[in-house]
Amino acid sequence: MSADARLGERLAGLEREGLARTRRTLAGPQGATVVVDGAALANFSSNDYLGLANDARLREAAHRAIDAMGVGAGASPLVSGHTRLHDEAEQRFAAFCAMPRALLFGSGYAANLGILAALGDANAEIFSDELNHACLIDGARLSRAKVTRYPHADTHALSAALAASGATTRIVATDAVFSMDGDIAPVPEILALCERHDAWLVLDDAHGMGVLGARGHGTLEHFAVESRRVVYMATLGKALGGYGAFVAAPEQAIEWILQRARTYIFSTALPPMMAAVAMRALELIDEDGARVAALRERIAQFRAGCARAGVPVSASRTAIHPILLGDAVRAVAASRALAARGFWVPAIRPPSVPDGTSRLRVSLCATHTAQQVDELVRALADCVPG
Repeated sequence: MSADARLGERLAGLEREGLARTRRTLAGPQGATVVVDGAALANFSSNDYLGLANDARLREAAHRAIDAMGVGAGASPLVSGHTRLHDEAEQRFAAFCAMPRALLFGSGYAANLGILAALGDANAEIFSDELNHACLIDGARLSRAKVTRYPHADTHALSAALAASGATTRIVATDAVFSMDGDIAPVPEILALCERHDAWLVLDDAHGMGVLGARGHGTLEHFAVESRRVVYMATLGKALGGYGAFVAAPEQAIEWILQRARTYIFSTALPPMMAAVAMRALELIDEDGARVAALRERIAQFRAGCARAGVPVSASRTAIHPILLGDAVRAVAASRALAARGFWVPAIRPPSVPDGTSRLRVSLCATHTAQQVDELVRALADCVPG
């Protein structure tokens, strides 16, 4: 069998197992309702948690930045791609999350690969939650460090693993909010272990930024924790409505990442307009707490509605609500049934989740209406198999 034929057979296998993915093409911008293949769907698939991706104020910030700085950065940050907008954004992010210094990356994936490869080496050991996002898993692999996976959110197992480690450098890497489950890592307990065992805590807050905390400042604010052992990453492309990521940490840690992270050194800098958009999003979160409050109202409404309707959602208090169905084919069938009713709720299957845990993933947004949420609950009660 030729190489091409082998690929064809493998693709056919994905189809049989319900694991083949299909891109959907939107006719317009992100929003609580989107047009897909000519049909208007209530959009419960997006990570645009605060509804900022098409906000007029962010569009205006992008236009102003383009007029002032053009479109592309033109080079990597350490060559000539670091502009005044990047510099200002890094200062704003550091202040926003109460950290000494911040650094902009092109994406959250690139940021986590860069952090772990810069901090880790052959003499290090990385302790990784078994349900971490792929970028933390891949970053740990690329670092050349020994990688020890610990059971999900199990601080007792983590404590034992840290105590047994003889590594020169210890790094605990975890999602803050787990992207497929919506649960929150026990950050204070993990941080206490890092303090006890002289370890860095690399915390990926992609799904907590703009969602958690009294002011929407993320998981560190949510738990009211602060430590010089934290290396904190959050993306600009979810609740903040744009694209890119930032890393915040103590001064020396950021300087080391700047000097050694290959995904920072060898990538063209983020377009200046995205730095401007991110800064405006931070301002809006602080100026207008109504967005964060509206998201929390929709979360509470959805959870209460599912409880009344007997829809088996998880205990998530974040914007992410999985409905476990187990089998990939069942998950795809339920997603298609919801689409026929006017709701876009994606089926999440391996390798995004472990085998046997395929699910629907409901993402709530501040701009969803109460009516949309109520109607989704009714549709789920009809379309999710018992």
